[in-house]
Amino acid sequence: MTTTSTETSVRREIEVAVPIERAFTVFTEQFDRIKPREHNMLAVPIAETVFETHVDGAVYDRGEDGSVCRWARVLAFEPPHRFVISWDISPRWEIETDPDRCSEVEVRFVPAGPDRTRVELEHRHLDRHGDGWQGARDGVAGDGGWPLYLRRFADVAATD
Repeated sequence: MTTTSTETSVRREIEVAVPIERAFTVFTEQFDRIKPREHNMLAVPIAETVFETHVDGAVYDRGEDGSVCRWARVLAFEPPHRFVISWDISPRWEIETDPDRCSEVEVRFVPAGPDRTRVELEHRHLDRHGDGWQGARDGVAGDGGWPLYLRRFADVAATD
């Protein structure tokens, strides 16, 4: 996995030994297996994480009690090449309702051979979050952020 960060964005990439279509499907349709349950803003344990696979869809957690926390909007969905979601989580790890104060996560899927795919993730415009955005950047860049998600993605892709 390679790592780079600029002032207002974080970039990570990983290569997996599956074709591009499979990589895209695993990331979007099995996101529930990728996102750690402990990454939770609900008051109850998460029963499932849902990634709606269409523009204007959402990414949300559903609690064991049926409560819902929508924390991203699907801005672009272009299988099997890319998707873009908003990041509607403030630096205080609360839901941000103002779209102008949200960052974006773009994930691209690039063929690296007939049965290999490079997955390039860019979390950009982190400064839109306002005060404290640098801490949010450091959080998503750290081992418990996007690197963890990409490792979990690679594990799920390798086992299915």
